[in-house]
Amino acid sequence: MAIWRIDTCKAEAGYRSNASIYNLIRAGLWTKPVPIGQRSVGWPDDEVRALCAARIAGKTDDEIRELVKRLHSKRAELLQAV
Repeated sequence: MAIWRIDTCKAEAGYRSNASIYNLIRAGLWTKPVPIGQRSVGWPDDEVRALCAARIAGKTDDEIRELVKRLHSKRAELLQAV
């Protein structure tokens, strides 16, 4: 598993601006970033790929919100396993 910075996420998902990603986060349509340094964040690549696959598959916003919740739950489980 890799952690992608925002530029890689934007390129993978086809967005042009950082604001696009952060607006999706506020709408519950993108996962929250994980801290990777004192002043830097990123997103697990598998989460970005899952979100892109859901969009390609034509999932509704409500279905993507459920996916985001599942991805966040998966993160919590991984954290407990460490």
